[in-house]
Amino acid sequence: MEVKVKVINRSKFDLPKYSTLHSSGLDLRASIDENILLKPLERKLIPTGLYLEIPVGVEAQVRPRSGMALKKGITVLNTPGTIDSDYRGEVGIILINLSNEQVVVEPGERIAQIVFAEYKKVILEQVEIISDSERGAGGFGHTGVK
Repeated sequence: MEVKVKVINRSKFDLPKYSTLHSSGLDLRASIDENILLKPLERKLIPTGLYLEIPVGVEAQVRPRSGMALKKGITVLNTPGTIDSDYRGEVGIILINLSNEQVVVEPGERIAQIVFAEYKKVILEQVEIISDSERGAGGFGHTGVK
């Protein structure tokens, strides 16, 4: 299923695109004029130059790129970061350097990916009792443990 998302591109780069036929995420690029240095454990907001009009019932999720995480120790701090359908500001990526070395983010570098997903609104109903399940209250590594 395809969903149209309107985009204003104020960067110097082409619109994000899927890297392969079956990619779920579009690569986002750093819309910067000069290199940005990230010291160990430092975080910075990196602009993309993109402004989105996301349809109601769809959210955008900003996620790290596995290559940056493995090769450079860089990840997206707020992950997945949610962009709601009523947000109209510039998409910014909060990068953090989890390595022990300084890392350079270059203009146009692919710094994150964005995935669009449908969601449903829920109505919370306050009750005193909820039904039991086989799993019960087990969590945080509990599944699959006998």
